[in-house]
Amino acid sequence: MTIFARATFVACFLLSGSAFAHVTLEKSEAAPKSNFKAVFRVPHGCEKSATTAISIVIPEGVVAAKPMPKSGWKLDITKGSYAKSYRYFGADVAEGAKLITWSGGNLPDDQYDEFTVSLYLTDALTTGSTVFFPVEQICETGASHWTAVTKDGENAAKGIEAAPSLKISNVQQSAAESGKVYTIGDLVVSNPWARATPNGAKVAGGYVTITNNDHHADRLISATFESSGAASIHEMKMDGDVMKMGEMASGIEIGPHATITLEPGKFHLMLTDLKAPLKEGDHVKGSLTFQHAGKLDVEFVVKGMGATN
Repeated sequence: MTIFARATFVACFLLSGSAFAHVTLEKSEAAPKSNFKAVFRVPHGCEKSATTAISIVIPEGVVAAKPMPKSGWKLDITKGSYAKSYRYFGADVAEGAKLITWSGGNLPDDQYDEFTVSLYLTDALTTGSTVFFPVEQICETGASHWTAVTKDGENAAKGIEAAPSLKISNVQQSAAESGKVYTIGDLVVSNPWARATPNGAKVAGGYVTITNNDHHADRLISATFESSGAASIHEMKMDGDVMKMGEMASGIEIGPHATITLEPGKFHLMLTDLKAPLKEGDHVKGSLTFQHAGKLDVEFVVKGMGATN
């Protein structure tokens, strides 16, 4: 997408009229100061033409947006400065993803798919307000611009081009969704979790977000997980067109005033020799050991097999 096209897209978001969104969010309500998995549902193409690209604008007050890669689609993240700084796990963040685009795929009009972004809803989003995520859907022939909101921030009653919306409320996430927050020294460790596994599986993945509020770097050097025989730190990354995974024997550095997230498809804990299947809703004790901060006991929440955060 060209700079001009991006500018036009954002302008459409600011100026367009109201309409009914055919690209929608799986969940329509969330609390401020929380992690949120935004699943954008794309139920059809453009006038029976296959979808070849999806672009999503990340609105103000939403930070740490990280899209899930999709096989067969190219992923582009356009970063920029926020209108102001926002608090994110004890640190101020002033820039991040502003536009996320999946392109080069082919989603036929008679098929359905989802595009997922992990993000954080800051305390700048007030209870009762509505946040809009403008979406541009490009097809083999034509395009649909799901960008319209009214001036007061509400979708129009009827129409065909409204932006997917999220109502900010006091809705409480379950423990399995929100996870727990731990601190050790100047480190903030949040949402330790693992994916459920099918019967017979001997390997699982563990994930967590770590924020370093110190002026000096620290390093995650090891982990334990009671339901597995061993836990090691791994990274998945693309090598050309091939996804490769390797152990990080020296661990992962958390730089000064930086945040790292262990998540599916990237850094993660490889949990091997499982003693029993991991079931959604389970809580498993474990630990994380840091080079300087030391050992921290945590509890991993087991989420669904397809969970992303």
